[in-house]
Amino acid sequence: MFTMSILGLKKKQPKTFKVKVSTMDAEMEFSCEVKWKGKDLFDLVCRTIGLRETWFFGLRYTVKDTYAWLKPDKRVLDQEVPKDSPITFHFLAKFFPEKVEDELVQEITQHLFFLQVKKQILDEEIFCSPEASVLLASYAVQAKYGDYDPNFHKPGFLAQDELLPKRVLMQYQMTPDMWEEKITAWYAEHRNITRDEAEMEYLKIAQDLEMYGVSYFSITQNKRDTELLLGVDAQGLHIYNPNNKLSPNKSFPWSGIRNISYSEKEFTIKPLDKKKEVFKFYSSQLRVNKLILQLCIGNHDLFMRRRKVDSIEVQQMKAQAKEEKARKKVERQILAREKQMREEAERAKEDMERRLFQLQDEARMANEALLRSEETADLLAEKAQIAEEEAKLLAHKAAEAEQERQRLEVTALKTKEEKRLMEQKMREAESLAVKLVEQSERRLKEADHLKQDLNEAKDAERKAKQKLLEITKSTYPVMFPPPPTGPESPDTTLDMGSMSVRMDFKDSDMKRLSMEIERERLEYMEKSKHLQDQLKELKSEIESLKLEEQQQAGLYSLRSYAEPPYIPHSNVRNTQTYRLLTTTNL
Repeated sequence: MFTMSILGLKKKQPKTFKVKVSTMDAEMEFSCEVKWKGKDLFDLVCRTIGLRETWFFGLRYTVKDTYAWLKPDKRVLDQEVPKDSPITFHFLAKFFPEKVEDELVQEITQHLFFLQVKKQILDEEIFCSPEASVLLASYAVQAKYGDYDPNFHKPGFLAQDELLPKRVLMQYQMTPDMWEEKITAWYAEHRNITRDEAEMEYLKIAQDLEMYGVSYFSITQNKRDTELLLGVDAQGLHIYNPNNKLSPNKSFPWSGIRNISYSEKEFTIKPLDKKKEVFKFYSSQLRVNKLILQLCIGNHDLFMRRRKVDSIEVQQMKAQAKEEKARKKVERQILAREKQMREEAERAKEDMERRLFQLQDEARMANEALLRSEETADLLAEKAQIAEEEAKLLAHKAAEAEQERQRLEVTALKTKEEKRLMEQKMREAESLAVKLVEQSERRLKEADHLKQDLNEAKDAERKAKQKLLEITKSTYPVMFPPPPTGPESPDTTLDMGSMSVRMDFKDSDMKRLSMEIERERLEYMEKSKHLQDQLKELKSEIESLKLEEQQQAGLYSLRSYAEPPYIPHSNVRNTQTYRLLTTTNL
């Protein structure tokens, strides 16, 4: 009995299967009941992430070489979902709004669209020009990092972020640093923009791109025609060439379509205007045809819904979103004011600190100046005392100098008188020297005459002797005997004596004259020497007087005029002769 009850409890527990749902920024795992429909799983995911604008999204899964959307009114396990455990679904935007700023109400809805569109641009599923790519990247950086701060956002802070499509990076020969510099230049201009506002600006720019919100499918216009592309978006159906997804060849807006139907592989688009031709195209895969029809129905329903009055739920959501935005705006304003006040307080604090440091420096400098002024005052007092003492000393010295000046004046008068006397003596000595020079010249001339007379006398004597010898030889020839060997005879001695007497008489005259000349020369030399001694004494006295005058002039600033000894013009030659003679004697 107990065993049967346990088995009954086991049968009552529902069977479950594992599901993994990936959103653009998170992954979630759920345990689902086998009987759950697609709507049950979808509502669970929406409740989990807090999404209320559910009509834009769906759960997409992969089937072979294509994808499909989970149908809400059919059980999950009855659809062609993968048999893996857990079953993987991607929570993505299935339908896109015509105007994001008017239709996207919730921040979570806006954020999911931003992430999906950003990924499609980076994966090059949506074509974007380089200029628009850089601008979009700047808004993406603003949404992620907030306001630009050069102190915090240093060069290289975007190195790990994927912000531009690879096609744009390869199109230009630019380094990552150069791209970062361009993005940062735009990013710096987005100050005071919140994350929600930056994401909305991103979507506003992206919705103007040609491939935004368009789902492309390969079709043919007939069974044998070349391939075309069918594009389904929020505004209608578009036909493209396979190599040009930007400009459609033909468009069918939802407002101009009356009916869309398909039978197996054939699609028929009936315009609202019956005069227009019905457009048919073919798709080879039945699964793709169902997907095309599903997207056409959903986009057409949303198109019609936008043209109607919002439901109560949407109105409440918009009112709540408006209140939420107003509240956040007020909070941002309060936060901005608080931030501004904090920045102002920090600036005021920095100013106060800087002012405090400045005042401290000024106080320190004032104290140093006070100390220096006190030291200067002490030094000035000492200098004043020293100056007073020096003034007394100078006054005393001035008195002494005055006395010395008076004494020097008296001395100068005496010196001038002595100088005059010395000059007079010097002139007398010079005149005496001139007279002596004249006497010496006269005596020299007389000596020359005497020498000349002496030479003439000697010549006359020699001639007389020669003549006497000649007469003697001619009148009395005498034979001189050889010198005697014995005692001399008296006769011979007498004869030689008479001759020597005559010879000695002439020699004695010559000697007497020579002695007189020598005596006069010695007397002249003694007089010249005595005169030179007197001149030397005069010169030494004059030099000592000049030296004393110079010393007195240097000490007491008394000018003395040392006049050179007066030398008459007429005696210049005699004075020069005297100086030459004096120098020669010295």
